[in-house]
Amino acid sequence: MNKPLIAITGASSGIGEETARAFAREGHPLLLMARRIERLEALGLPDCLCRRVDVTDLESFRKAVQKGVERFGPVDCLVNNAGTMLLSKAHLQDVVEWERMLDVNVKGMLNGIHLVLSDMIQRHAGTIINIASVAGLKPGPNLAVYSGTKFAVRSISESIREEAAPYDVRVTVISPGLAETELLEHTTVQELRESFENLKEDMGGFLEPADVARAILYAYNQPREVCVREIVLAPTRQIR
Repeated sequence: MNKPLIAITGASSGIGEETARAFAREGHPLLLMARRIERLEALGLPDCLCRRVDVTDLESFRKAVQKGVERFGPVDCLVNNAGTMLLSKAHLQDVVEWERMLDVNVKGMLNGIHLVLSDMIQRHAGTIINIASVAGLKPGPNLAVYSGTKFAVRSISESIREEAAPYDVRVTVISPGLAETELLEHTTVQELRESFENLKEDMGGFLEPADVARAILYAYNQPREVCVREIVLAPTRQIR
């Protein structure tokens, strides 16, 4: 029996890449989307359509989803993983960085939902998995706008989950703590990057992307009548 299509944004590295590998091992066809298409193609996964997509560009996003559906059938699961983390104290941060986080982390997620939700509701089938953060549960210094975007992910997800539930569509939020991804490299404040490296050493390491991918797979693989609403995971030694 052919398995249904899984679509993943931000699939060129980190959590997105490991999630792609995990679903590929289970035999799912994949629609992988990211700005760095060469990284997607280098994964060499079977039954895989790679598309260059910036999630803030609705039309390129739409065209990629259409191509995936034409080739593999309806999107059964969308993993909204694309995101950026730009840390700084609010009074020092360039507003361009605020806008980028809002555009990618919130509007990009909404673009994905917009492109798949109506069809899922019509089919009475589908799962949307949105990647938030522990920062969306507890804000802190240097995290004001980033935390705000991840609070928004959780709030939007819960509202849409309630709207979609009568149509057998599941919405799940995955909230990782500190993880070994490229997100920290996005931050332009060098001392903050160094402080996280020191924290990683003190903690004995961060989550691996594969840890988060397993949580995503767990939520998706539950019986269709079971919705895992949220999973929060972090390194055992992470306190905040």
